[in-house]
This record gives sequence, structure tokens and C-alpha cells, in this order.
Amino acid sequence: MQQKGGREKLRQEKEFVEEITPKSVDYSQWYIDVILKAEMMDYAPVRGFMAIRPAGYVLWEKIQELLDRRFKETGHQNAYFPLLIPQSLLQKEAEHVEGFAPEVAWVTKGGGEVLTEPLVVRPTSEAIICDFYSRWVQSWRDLPILLNQWCSVVRWEKATRPFLRTSEFLWQEGHTCHRTEKEAEEETLRMLEVYREFLESEMAIPAIAGQKTEREKFAGAQHTYCVEALMSDGRALQAGTSHNLGQHFARVFDITFLDQDDQLKYVWQTSWGASTRLIGALIMVHGDDRGLVLPPRMAPNQVVIVPILTKKDRQRVLDSVTDLKTELEGNVRVKLDDREEYSPGWKYNEWEMRGVPIRIEVGPRDLDKEQVVLVRRDTGEKEFVPRRELVDKIPQLLEQIQRDMLQKALDFREANTREGSDYEEFKKIMEEKRGFFVAPWCGDARCEEKVKEETKATIRCIAFNKKPQKDQACMVCDKQANEIVYFARAY
Repeated sequence: MQQKGGREKLRQEKEFVEEITPKSVDYSQWYIDVILKAEMMDYAPVRGFMAIRPAGYVLWEKIQELLDRRFKETGHQNAYFPLLIPQSLLQKEAEHVEGFAPEVAWVTKGGGEVLTEPLVVRPTSEAIICDFYSRWVQSWRDLPILLNQWCSVVRWEKATRPFLRTSEFLWQEGHTCHRTEKEAEEETLRMLEVYREFLESEMAIPAIAGQKTEREKFAGAQHTYCVEALMSDGRALQAGTSHNLGQHFARVFDITFLDQDDQLKYVWQTSWGASTRLIGALIMVHGDDRGLVLPPRMAPNQVVIVPILTKKDRQRVLDSVTDLKTELEGNVRVKLDDREEYSPGWKYNEWEMRGVPIRIEVGPRDLDKEQVVLVRRDTGEKEFVPRRELVDKIPQLLEQIQRDMLQKALDFREANTREGSDYEEFKKIMEEKRGFFVAPWCGDARCEEKVKEETKATIRCIAFNKKPQKDQACMVCDKQANEIVYFARAY
């Protein structure tokens, strides 16, 4: 019977990993398998909607915590605005409503009665917030207004994928008002840098910051800026956007103030946002065929302790790991997995799949040798560490893992970023290798559209601090290039 039980445990441990499709076989299925196996979400009865389970929501809470601190450090306050927007408000700005019309969800009845005016479930909040700002702003003394809200929005997407593109998603949206165009532009770029720095320092995701083309900018914006990250399948992901709205919305919604020179003026506005698609980015940048690989700063549990229990030494091992957990708790987020209904091997597989950065194994032999077995999730490296050195070593190792994961992602991006001006070479790379392709562009939307139609790649952003050389030609049409841009296929 004992032999049969051992074989059953081995079978379960093998199947645990086999349930995740390898990246090289089917990347899309790998992504879904990891999400479902890690219990991060579940599909809702309405297409495009999902329930975010605790294992997924805890990552969103960490994103909220780390971004919210940065927002407050830059002078912003949190507020909340209504979910439902009157149709008349949304339609005030024609370009804005046209940009969102295909994705709008309507409410036409309430309490069984047909509404006198249809309501929109917010796809974004510029319209409703501007209506409030038109009443709140009177004088230059009321400026700047620096607000952010954490909420959900609904965009009726045709093609959906968990976290990356869903009909309802969680996000934050900042909305600010300023006296001058200069202040608004500074705000727009400051918040773009907040996103870029957050992605790199906390999520270990290197991101390229740049400006969107006129064709790709936010509906109603003067300028749109973005941060773009490269996923491990070579596709790009827009990880955050920051918009200089100029005075477009201010003029439409009559947001004016009496300035110090006694002149009535329109405010200058910005908006900026990041969403739960960052969770998708975290999975795709760092995950492997065994599941999630979480950067230590994002991991709910940075360390998991797995005791190896035997009948003879059960209590001795449990006492030791309990003491170890207590010692580590002051410096790191630690979990003790003392469940006895699962084998140590099953636990190893589970915590690897959940992406815990460090696993500590402790058994009777380790106690005898006054050591522990320490395993890194990102590399799989295993080492024996003297018990007395562990408390000092763990925080240092977590920081090393954080740095190593960022460097690995950066190395991948650099290896998959190519430069050139040969259109045929570009098409071949987009089909066979993907990644970023940095190329000169004339600025004509017709060239931009041609690339999308022929290769499914788009201009992800116009590069900052890069300009074409004199007489450098557009990759597509051979006319004089005006910009250097990043092309990629994207999510």
C-alpha cells in the first residue's frame, strides 16, 4: 500500500507541470494555462468579463500600493467619479465619442422604466470629470487640480484575453488641470516617467518611452505618450499612457478660470492611466514552462518554507521551521507550508508554479548539519546555506534576484531589437522573429497604414532623443524621414 501511495504522489507531481502547455508549443495556450493553474482568474457568464481570484488580485493590490505611493509623492490625491455618464456629456466632444463609440456599453432602462436619456457605462472618465471641473474651477487659485481615481471601466471588446484585453478591467486614471500649457506638458511627461520607473524598478520590466503617432493617439488628446514593453514571444505591450489633452476638453466643457491678469482663460489638462494588463505583462515577460516567475518586489510571498516531515522527526522539524519563519518575518514576506496532506515534491511544484522567488527546504538531515536547502525560482539554482547565515542572506539574495530578472528581460529586449531601413527585411523579421524594429519614418499616415495591412505591425511609439540623419529615407516610401520609430506586432 505504501508503494502504491508513493507512485500516486509521483503521478500527481508529474501531471502538475504537464498541465501547462510549453511556450514553444503554443504560447497563447501557455499563457491561459498559467493563469488558470495559478488560480488568478475565472471566466464570467458574460463574454469578455472575468472574476479576479485572490492569487491575481493580490498582484493588483501590490501594483496599486506601489503606484499609489508614487502618485501621492508627486502631489496627487485620490477621488471617485460616477460610473454612469449621460449620453449628452459624452457626445459633447465629437472626436472623443467617435473614438469610443464601437466599445460603449449603454444603459437604457432603470428600475423597469425606459430612461429619458441613455447612460454610458464609463469607457474612460474625461467627460464626467470635465463636467465637475467646469464647476470646481473658478480662479487661478484653484489650480492645479491633481486627481486620480482607482476604478473599473467597460469597453465592449470583440476579441478578449484575460488581463490583457477584457470588456471590463480595473485601472487608475489621473486627471489634472493646469494654468499653462507648459505645466500640462511637464505633468504629462512626469507621469510617463513614473510608469517607466515603476515598471523597471518594481516589476523588473524594461520599457521604452515615446510618443504615439497622430493615428494612434488618444481620442481628443493633443499629444499621447506611452511606455512599451516587449513580451517573451516578441510582441509589444502598451503598459501605460499619458495624454496632454491641451484645451480641447476645457473648451467643450467650458472649464475656465480667472487668471492673475484678470483674464478669463481655459485650463490645460492631462490624463494618464495603467490597468490590470500589467498583470499580463508580468506573466509574459518573466514566466516559464513551470508557471509564474515573480520579481521579489511584486511577489506576495517572497519566501516559502517547505518542511520535509518524517514520523520520527516531525516535531523537531516543525519547531525549527516555525522559528525560522518568525526570524524572517521582520525582513521578508514569508510563507510556511506545513500542510501534511501533500508531499514535499507536490509543494515544490506548486510554489514554483506560483512564482515564489525563494524556496527553503528543511529536513531532518539539514537540522543535523545546521543548514537549509535554498532554491531560486528564476534560475533553479540550489545551494546549501548554513542556518546561522540565512537571515542575513535572504534579503540580499532577493535584491540580487530582482536585479537579475531585470537584466534578463533587458538582454532579451536588446537581442530582439533591430534597426534598419530595408522594408523587405523588416517584413521578414516581423513574420519570423518579431521584436522591436527601429526605423526611419516620413510621418505620413499612409505609410503607417500600409505597414499595418501588410505585416500586422504598428508604430508603437516615436522615439525620444532620436532623429533621422540628413537625407535618411523613410523605410516604407523612400521619402525624407522625419522621425525614428519603434515598430512591432502588439497585444
